[in-house]
Amino acid sequence: MISQPILLSIIELGGYPNFTPLYESVGYRVETVTSVRKALSFIKKTTPDVVIAEFNFQSDFRDRTSSLETLMAVLEQKIPKARVVVFYESGFSHQFDKLRANYSFYRELSFPIDEKALAACLSSPDDA
Repeated sequence: MISQPILLSIIELGGYPNFTPLYESVGYRVETVTSVRKALSFIKKTTPDVVIAEFNFQSDFRDRTSSLETLMAVLEQKIPKARVVVFYESGFSHQFDKLRANYSFYRELSFPIDEKALAACLSSPDDA
């Protein structure tokens, strides 16, 4: 029996629809956490195929732009084949560009999230 791929959804701020039914409809077993710290703990025990995270610019960080930077550093080392989809506010594109310069994302979707585009990127073959 083929095991169901795992999608890790990290919802720190939210404010958008619950996409769990969409994720499940395209074949994923969904795990949801509410912080990058909890995501890192999850990743120690389980290897997700897809990670969906928010880019939340945090101006109070001295050495990085957001907790997403920490997540990406860990994923690059532990699970380099994980497809990372990032939700971001277009108003923070300039700050997000700093992260894009150092990390590669499978897809980047700006708010409001287009459900058809989200489903399409999750349904497409792994071309990352």
